[in-house]
Amino acid sequence: MEGNGTSLQIAPNALDGVNRHICAFFNGMDEHYRVLRSFIKDGFENGEREFHLVDPERREDHLKRLADSGIDVDEAMASGQLEVHPWEDGPLHGERFDQDTWLAGFEDILRSGPAAGYTKT
Repeated sequence: MEGNGTSLQIAPNALDGVNRHICAFFNGMDEHYRVLRSFIKDGFENGEREFHLVDPERREDHLKRLADSGIDVDEAMASGQLEVHPWEDGPLHGERFDQDTWLAGFEDILRSGPAAGYTKT
């Protein structure tokens, strides 16, 4: 399947319901950022909190790409609006996937957003 690869458009309020999940596959990091840039920027512009899991070896590139898209990365991180963690903090703790640990950790992240003043994470 081939798309235009320029941006991700989501209908207003499409992620307000119970099921708020997006899955996408990319042919490389350039396409990844080109498509998701608008989605990421919209979150920042709407005052939402962002939690990113990234390859630790790509962390600096990730932050640079966010900055290049007009996001004040230093301010967003200092305010707590942006958290960037290594993907080891994600669903694979160690060598195995533990669904219960992952879901509990993810729920903690989502619950901490409103406590910090963010309606969405």
